[in-house]
Amino acid sequence: MASRKAPPTVEPHVERPGPAEFRDPLVRREMAKAAVWLGMALGIIGVIVLGQPLLLIVGGAIFAVFLDGGVRLLGRYLPIPRGWRLLLVLLLGFGFIGWVFWFAGTTIAAQFEALRDVVTAQFDRLVEFAVSLGLMPRGQSPDVASQLLGGIGRLTSAVGSVIGAVASVIAMIVIGIFLASEPRLYDRGIAWMLPLRARSGFYRIAEHAGFTLRRLLFGRLIAMVFEGLFVWFMLTVGGVPMAGLLGLVTGVLAFIPNIGAITSGILMIAVGFSAGYGHGIWCIIVYFLVHNIDAYVVVPYVARRTVDIAPAVLLAMQLLMAALFGILGVLFADPILATLKVVLIDLSRREAIEEGEGPAVVSR
Repeated sequence: MASRKAPPTVEPHVERPGPAEFRDPLVRREMAKAAVWLGMALGIIGVIVLGQPLLLIVGGAIFAVFLDGGVRLLGRYLPIPRGWRLLLVLLLGFGFIGWVFWFAGTTIAAQFEALRDVVTAQFDRLVEFAVSLGLMPRGQSPDVASQLLGGIGRLTSAVGSVIGAVASVIAMIVIGIFLASEPRLYDRGIAWMLPLRARSGFYRIAEHAGFTLRRLLFGRLIAMVFEGLFVWFMLTVGGVPMAGLLGLVTGVLAFIPNIGAITSGILMIAVGFSAGYGHGIWCIIVYFLVHNIDAYVVVPYVARRTVDIAPAVLLAMQLLMAALFGILGVLFADPILATLKVVLIDLSRREAIEEGEGPAVVSR
């Protein structure tokens, strides 16, 4: 009689779907949407929290674009390797900056203290005039001054101290030199993280944005030199004190459109009226003359050929960047806005070409 096989004492284990496995297409689609929104939220929070380091990187990239423009310009006349051209650009640039500081330190250093006293005195006179008209209660001037100084302190909180400012500038310079030495290496590194189908578009947008920023920064450089020399010459002719210092301040602040012009104009007019009403009126004439020439002669031939940005949009971008990131945001608002416009224009044109859409005429 054959013996029957005894049943197993342990049942075989069968793996079944658990709660972490989503097979429903609807659940998967909703999870993907939630992941996208969560990633966007974390990205926005990361930009705000890490805003200052990100702006230092952006500043280094802008400095690299400036160096790349000089290297390309020298390449038209000097058939030498790129590294030697970059070294020559650095020597010429830092040599000029060193000369400017030496000139400022040896000839107009004493004028800085005088300028501060003049601005303080003119501010007190303006407050007294407002009090006499009943626009401000008496005894309010210290509070207004402290509020203004507090606002300036908030704008300069990006660097924190002199040591922080120097470290930030050095970091941007080092990043810019590394990027300018081998720009294609970093372009290929960023493109490597993108899908193959998107790499050609990235190279196209990067080239277009670099070309636009090079011309934009070149226009800013021309505006700085023109405004500084013109203000110095005209104030010297008019006999306004501290003409060299005001020309230097005007040239440096010309890098910041709109806000820089307003700031330099206030300083110029304050110094002019401190020397007399005739000098003050002459400073007002010089201010409007230099900025009208810059707006209608220099800018149309340089800046507006690159990126046509409305002044109101640029000013709004500067105010927004100042509120978020301080003085660094104001400095880099113009290049960032220009880059965003270039990217959006390129993407919209590419999408229109792929969909076969032509230009539309809209009647208003």
